[in-house]
Amino acid sequence: MKQSLRTVLASGSALLTLGTGMIFAQMAQAQEWKPDRPINLIVPWGAGGSTDQVTRVTAPILAEALGVEVVVVNQPGASGAIGTQEVLNAPRDGYTWTANAIANNATYSVTGLLEGTDIDDWHIYLSVANVPVVSVPADSEFTDFGQLLEALKTRGNEITVATAGITSSGGTAIAALSDAAEGFNYNMITYDGGGPAAIATASGEAMATTQLAVEQTELIRGGRLKPLAVLSDKPLELDGVDPIPPITNWLPDMPLAPDYFGIFIPAGVPDEVIATMDKIWAEKVMNSEEIKTYAETFGAVFAPSYGAEARALAMPVVILEACSSVERGEAVNDPSTIGIDCETRTEVGM
Repeated sequence: MKQSLRTVLASGSALLTLGTGMIFAQMAQAQEWKPDRPINLIVPWGAGGSTDQVTRVTAPILAEALGVEVVVVNQPGASGAIGTQEVLNAPRDGYTWTANAIANNATYSVTGLLEGTDIDDWHIYLSVANVPVVSVPADSEFTDFGQLLEALKTRGNEITVATAGITSSGGTAIAALSDAAEGFNYNMITYDGGGPAAIATASGEAMATTQLAVEQTELIRGGRLKPLAVLSDKPLELDGVDPIPPITNWLPDMPLAPDYFGIFIPAGVPDEVIATMDKIWAEKVMNSEEIKTYAETFGAVFAPSYGAEARALAMPVVILEACSSVERGEAVNDPSTIGIDCETRTEVGM
């Protein structure tokens, strides 16, 4: 049964509330980590994209709490796999982190970009949930999604779609649209981030983009992009813009799941690093007016969580992305290798 974004977020909030007492008790017993040098936070996408945006809002909050600089470094390439591999190769001392959409980190092994990895290679700290928007240049021939959908079905590869790569939010969004519409072709043009992909579309380099709302909002408000649909079952409301209609107006049975973004620390770092980060996330990030304002301004959902609760919230989109890659013929390794049964769309033991 399809769940709305609000329903999924509400369920996650209940989980978080149930676990709060136990988590704070564990924090009280843990030794505090006091880093003595800057922390390297690798964003494996280009500047201006969804991951880069929210990471640069979050990093100063963490830096103030830790008492050291948190240096955000953009290292794009291979749909985020190059920068992510750099983090996995670094010493597990707590001084090298990454940021991304959790569905990417959890499924890089399925797509063959990072063999032998899965969601449990990471300590997960989520901040916002994002939704893709289908937009076209302001002077596009398409005035609603139905017209674009018909063109995709009849003109196929003539229709160019700008994304940040096959496994990016935009790449998986256009593939999911094709799946839901029982198949159509398109010509994907890739860029080093969602921001550049949105700008390229506004400039007329592509006929459409399916990147995230947060990467398109300023271009939409500025009248350079025309939004046609949001990949949600509810309209997306942005200040100064007419509500963006939900994709379910045209594809009512399309599977949907929130796409969660955050900061991830490799498994194997000292326990005090994680205990300290848990405390900071609970006390600072989950009450952050800066991140909340960012989300409200750019069409994201403020949805911070961490630990087991974050993992539980992440799994629906992880399962959706892993199994969809099989259906599209893009999977190099079967999702069962990361504990996902696509027949039942559930997580199973490995």
